[in-house]
Amino acid sequence: MPDVGEGLTEAEILKWYVQPGDTVTDGQVVCEVETAKAAVELPIPYDGVVQELNYAEGTTVDVGQVIISVRLAGSEGAAEAPAAPVTTETPAVAEEAAEEAPQGRQPVLVGYGVAETSSKRRPRKAAAVAGTASAAPVATPAPVAPAAPVAPVAAPGKLPEQATAGVNGRPAGPRPLAKPPVRKLAKDLGVDLASVTPTGPGGVVTREDVHAAVQPPAPTPAPAPAVTPAPETAPETAAPAGAGARETRIPVKGVRKATAAAMVGSAFTAPHVTEFITLDVTRTMKLVAELKEDPDLAGLRVNPLLLIAKALLVAIRRNPGINASWDEERQEIVQKHYVNLGIAAATPRGLIVPNIKDAHAKTLPELAGELGELVATAREGRTTPAAMSGGTVTITNVGVFGVDTGTPILNPGEAAILAVGAIKLQPWVHKGKVKPRQVTTLALSFDHRLVDGELGSRVLADTAAVLENPRRLITWA
Repeated sequence: MPDVGEGLTEAEILKWYVQPGDTVTDGQVVCEVETAKAAVELPIPYDGVVQELNYAEGTTVDVGQVIISVRLAGSEGAAEAPAAPVTTETPAVAEEAAEEAPQGRQPVLVGYGVAETSSKRRPRKAAAVAGTASAAPVATPAPVAPAAPVAPVAAPGKLPEQATAGVNGRPAGPRPLAKPPVRKLAKDLGVDLASVTPTGPGGVVTREDVHAAVQPPAPTPAPAPAVTPAPETAPETAAPAGAGARETRIPVKGVRKATAAAMVGSAFTAPHVTEFITLDVTRTMKLVAELKEDPDLAGLRVNPLLLIAKALLVAIRRNPGINASWDEERQEIVQKHYVNLGIAAATPRGLIVPNIKDAHAKTLPELAGELGELVATAREGRTTPAAMSGGTVTITNVGVFGVDTGTPILNPGEAAILAVGAIKLQPWVHKGKVKPRQVTTLALSFDHRLVDGELGSRVLADTAAVLENPRRLITWA
């Protein structure tokens, strides 16, 4: 189980796409997992045949646990291969990092690490993917039988031995062309890249070239596998309630578990202060109606949230101190010179907060396009962990549920969050007369360690001023 981003410690297996006996190829998606409020598809980085699925669907697995075992193509012995870590948008090939095997023992490549062929296996170092590293060393665990009928789970046998065939010296000449994962593969298999004939474009050495340079190992008889009777972690599903039951117990996992941990951590770490303002947004609502007819915004998502987001961005530019975070370890305030604007979104999996990167630098049409994509991706369950990391300020639109406003809890690591209430037609004093006007209430929560009452009040007042008179989007720009 890889860490797919932001130092995650566990993930739930949502769905297996393969079964024991299936042939898999490098890059093929083998399962879908949910972690950090996102569903992520995991590819396998090798060609081979699936031997075992070590955990059933619905099981929560710690990062670093072996979830699938694959017999590599061209090998008679089974090798355990954890599913590959992925980047935020497309699967990537990981660069393995492993300790060298002791002299006289040739390591067999095992997923994203190396395990010795003896019965004693040293911990494998975490794999790095596009700058994201696993949070803990990967050690080969005792396999566990799944709780649901996925496949019988047996303890893996002894890995096959290989003759040591490494080349100690490197011939003189230019360095062979190969990607880091291929170099690691060659090192693990004891192959000198200088002796490999490249077949890739531009003379690049490929995985296939390295494998072709290695003679298939002779199999070593393995002891009979011992079947484990029960899984380490049973699938977490709601306990069935019989007729007339007065209670139903639902396991806390996935989005709910992540949300609970984040909110508790935020509420009891940052001293929250919340301020409120009720305002007339009639002019903003008229502008929204006009923008919907603007050809420059044709096909884009235009709604009050778009102008509220723009108003908050203007307020942040006028009061940049709100766009910061608190570094407890160093006792420093980290001032951000960019705004990654988080938008709380209700999805079938629960509440998530993806953010628009560098929202401060986007034009109104660009911001509208980003908002539309963010909402569509969230509703389809395709939001990635990277899309939910690095936020600086958040907006939560509780008004869509018909409520006036709330006291929002800060997203961990952020200094402010703006709650937007329902926009309703209400009696309002306008130009000395009571008239029906479009009115809403905003609530701004902020971290009082780094945001004083004056700063928080100025941000909230400026946001309201822009929404009361949207011409300030131009005059204050």
